[in-house]
Amino acid sequence: MTATAPPFGPDPSISAPTRRRPLAVAGLLAALAGVVFGLLLAVAGPASAHAALTGSDPQDGAVVATAPKAVTLTFSEQVAMGEGSIRVLDPDGKRADTEDAPRDLHSGSTVKYGVSLHTGLPDGTYTVAWQAVSADSHPVSGAFTFSIGAPSETTVALPDNEAGGGLVGTLYGIARYAAYAGFIVLAGGAAFVLACWQRGAGARPLQRLVVRGWMTLTAATIAMLLLRSPYTGSGKLGDAFDLDGLKAVLDTKPGAALVSRLLLLGASALFIAVLFGAYAKREDEREKKDLTFGLALGGAVIAAGIAGTWALAEHASTGIQPGIAMPVDVLHLLAVAAWLGGLTALLVALYRTPDITAAAVRRFSRIAFTSVLVLTATGIYQSWRQVGSWSALTGTGYGQLLLVKVGLVAVLVGVAWISRRWTARLATGPGADRANDTDGTEEDEKEEAGSGAPEAAAGPETPEAADPEDPARAAQLARQQAAMATAVKKRVRDADPDRSGLRRSVLAEVGVAVVLLAVTTILTSTEPGRTEEEAARSSAPAAAPVASGPVNLTLPFDTGGKNGKGTVRMDLDPGRTGANVVHLWIDGIDGKAMDVPEVKLAFTLKSKDIGPLPALPVRLTEGHWTSTGVQIPIAGNWNVAVTVRTSDIDQTTVDKNVKIG
Repeated sequence: MTATAPPFGPDPSISAPTRRRPLAVAGLLAALAGVVFGLLLAVAGPASAHAALTGSDPQDGAVVATAPKAVTLTFSEQVAMGEGSIRVLDPDGKRADTEDAPRDLHSGSTVKYGVSLHTGLPDGTYTVAWQAVSADSHPVSGAFTFSIGAPSETTVALPDNEAGGGLVGTLYGIARYAAYAGFIVLAGGAAFVLACWQRGAGARPLQRLVVRGWMTLTAATIAMLLLRSPYTGSGKLGDAFDLDGLKAVLDTKPGAALVSRLLLLGASALFIAVLFGAYAKREDEREKKDLTFGLALGGAVIAAGIAGTWALAEHASTGIQPGIAMPVDVLHLLAVAAWLGGLTALLVALYRTPDITAAAVRRFSRIAFTSVLVLTATGIYQSWRQVGSWSALTGTGYGQLLLVKVGLVAVLVGVAWISRRWTARLATGPGADRANDTDGTEEDEKEEAGSGAPEAAAGPETPEAADPEDPARAAQLARQQAAMATAVKKRVRDADPDRSGLRRSVLAEVGVAVVLLAVTTILTSTEPGRTEEEAARSSAPAAAPVASGPVNLTLPFDTGGKNGKGTVRMDLDPGRTGANVVHLWIDGIDGKAMDVPEVKLAFTLKSKDIGPLPALPVRLTEGHWTSTGVQIPIAGNWNVAVTVRTSDIDQTTVDKNVKIG
């Protein structure tokens, strides 16, 4: 039951500062979020990603006696490149490379790309500028120089801005922050209603909070989808509405994740409609209990699915142990939403609704404690995975931001402990018996509304005094009486020092949470300490391929149809029993990447009558397919069969025997 204004104007007993307080609180939090996020964007610079350049041939600053035939770049992790991703410029700023798309030169676990150079290049200093998209969806770029014969003056200026910077990068970063905040409010607010205060489903302030969380997440997701192409490419805001760029984004893993998130948000809209519609009006306790279980189950599935769109496309999907990291990341996001989103809902309930009880606060306190435990466990694993060493914890930007985040979590837990003390005092203070007996059912709401009738009877006119033949007037006076009773009850509760102390401590918690979310958003787009140290340690011109272990195959094929000839290059890493990662590159007869509609893979060990064991590679980029978790049960001479389909009717299977393990 929410407070409404009497029909003859606002209640004069409620002062103007009291009515403006919720708006002031909301404005303060919004301003704090904007200031903190702006400062973090200013000090963090453009977003960097997991993949880092670990070597090049020629090296940065090298002076070679004769002109090389090609320039190659080696990266710490998988990247996606397109035409123009690697450009070599002579001292006059003209292209010294052949301007073809970079050639994929993967070998085993080594990620390498190269471009060919023109013959007969003169002596002088050459500039290599490159830009790519990391496997975790973030753009990465850089530039370096090398010289032929001797260094010389050059008219080429190294780019000042990294990929993902500028206005587009700033807008994309704001959208990322808004998406996290919207998800936390949406999932955490709904969880608070179902698990802590079911009667809150009928409270308009909580309804508005959850709906605004949904709207924020939806708008941010659409903005990220439109900004994705310029964010990873040109950096021009006008390209956000380029249909070709949008189509290219939809073919990528991050684009598919954003579209999936929009579909899940459609399902969540139905969930919200039921929660604040049929569920809020349901009076039968048995039916409401069944509906609570159904909403809780459906909401958990939707929330996990939305959280999975981050895990499947960003940090957790690449690097070491992605099979463990992705579900851990989902748990981490859900725990954050349950804690911080529920905290926001509790703050709104404390300031905007008069009926929130100590029992509901205690329920949330238990949920928050469990969430902190989950956050601690998942956070320790994520920190080990991304940092890797004590030196990276203090010597890299990622590690330093992580320390700031840990400090903020510690502060948040400390303030939460103070809130728990206020909750305990609220439960044992005046009116505690009534609060403890309230379980959030409709019967409690009716009882509390009735208990305020004597105070409200002091109004200017009561329903008994109205003309019995004027039901409209009687209904109007009844609404006035209910509003006055609610206002009186709110004034009594606001005068409780324990409740006021709880509101202040929860407000402090939400303020710290706003800062924590901003730091977390920047952290998710910062190059991990493990990768940064790996790149710093690497001084070789190119990472050397593993001498033994990974299996490399080259299989020519001909499907018999138009443009049906080509070559399959396959890497099986680490090339031993257990889980393996397979990369397949399909090249046409011209040596360029060939886009085919389908590729299949099968492993057979004929000597042991094992197989065929199928594997279904997924398309990573044009002509590049990958499959993770390919299990080789025992060592032996395996037959590897690759099926390539180039049209609806043209396909062929090529195979080769190789020793694995």
